Amino acid sequence: MSQPPSLRTASRRRLLTVWTPEDRAFWVREGHAIANVNLWISIPALFLAFAVWQMWSVVAVNLPNLGFQYSENQLFWLAALPALSGATLRIFYSFMVPVFGGRRWTALTTASLLLPTIGVGLAIQDPATPYSTMLVLALLCGLGGGNFSSSMANISFFFPKERKGSALGLNAGLGNLGVSSVQFLAPIVITIGMLGPWAGGPQQARLSGMQGGPIEVWAQNAAFIWVPFILIVSMLAWVAMHDIADARASFSEQAVIFRRKHNWIMCFLYLGTFGSFIGFSAGFPLLIKLLYPEVRPLQYAWLGPLVGALARPFGGWLSDRIGGARVTAWTFALMALAVVGAMMALPGAGSPGSFGGFLLAFLLLFFLSGIGNGSTFAMIPPIFNTLAQRRLSGERAEAEGARESAAVLGFSGAMGAYGGFFIPKSFGTSIELTGSPYAALVFFVVFYVVSILVTWWYYARRGAEVPC
Repeated sequence: MSQPPSLRTASRRRLLTVWTPEDRAFWVREGHAIANVNLWISIPALFLAFAVWQMWSVVAVNLPNLGFQYSENQLFWLAALPALSGATLRIFYSFMVPVFGGRRWTALTTASLLLPTIGVGLAIQDPATPYSTMLVLALLCGLGGGNFSSSMANISFFFPKERKGSALGLNAGLGNLGVSSVQFLAPIVITIGMLGPWAGGPQQARLSGMQGGPIEVWAQNAAFIWVPFILIVSMLAWVAMHDIADARASFSEQAVIFRRKHNWIMCFLYLGTFGSFIGFSAGFPLLIKLLYPEVRPLQYAWLGPLVGALARPFGGWLSDRIGGARVTAWTFALMALAVVGAMMALPGAGSPGSFGGFLLAFLLLFFLSGIGNGSTFAMIPPIFNTLAQRRLSGERAEAEGARESAAVLGFSGAMGAYGGFFIPKSFGTSIELTGSPYAALVFFVVFYVVSILVTWWYYARRGAEVPC
């Protein structure tokens, strides 16, 4: 069935047949304004995606308080599974913008977040909900994780080279605030029956760190609160964002990145930066709950993702000025030291440990991972533009560099997101086998040291293969 004329006309208005952001006159005359419209709609869409993706970092902590009889390892599985499905979806989402267009894909994928939010809101009201159902809902929350790759690939097309780092840093950094927001807002909204009787009645819960008997909570609000915002942003993306005609490409045209060595190197580095951010975000609340039972984890856990998200635009900005490779190498070095600080604060051997020291070490880790998120993504466009210019010349080099950069931004985002699965699972496995997360933290130190060497060898040293 063909579209009505009004819809076809609206669709044509949203299609940019001429888009040359590297042309200074074009950029000043109209490009800057159009790019900003797309950026400032993309940011709330990505914010909601991250909020839904990390919903289980909050929900899993509260399940025992609501009467759900799950083991510690089962809870870590629920916190980790959204990252596993989100990372896998990112592999496919990485290539969707050039196939379908950024406007259509942003609107549809944002609307898809209604599935997990409504599902979780219904399931959490009944402690008899099977664990298998909870696993499926945790996997569906990965729809939010997938959106990141397509969002970053889409925004990369709109900005000239010298502004890509800052634009991508803003999109990802402010989008990442969805993680801290869901962890900050959930403990507040579940205490208020603000959504009316249609959302369901209250439950009885016993909260850790609180004296007295059970209190009434509306746990479903942690999910349902996002539904109206998802509807609004989906419609806004559909009517106000743009598709770029020149950015269209088939999957086979983009799949050339799988033959590029530097695609896989940047995937590894992004696993160390964004993988740390999203993995620590997913596992931090449960880790606090298990290591320091007297502490209410959701009073503090949201601070880490907030710090990391706010640091990301600064990482992109700093990289635009002094070089992404240099920033990335120093970031990994400081992250290794921060993990050592967290290890020194752990309880054990008759010592209660230092929660203050543990919290400060993790806040530093979140801050540094945010800087590294921005710096690694700022490295990708110059790397692939340089490689394209070595193979080709003129407009062909520019077009191929932009296309491959967008695909690598998306695909490395997919690979990095697997950190959101492996980090909480490594904490759960380490605690189950040894009674402490110490072994997992040792592994992280080794990983960061290897990442320093890789960054220095390929990108930061004098005579590096692709200095950036």
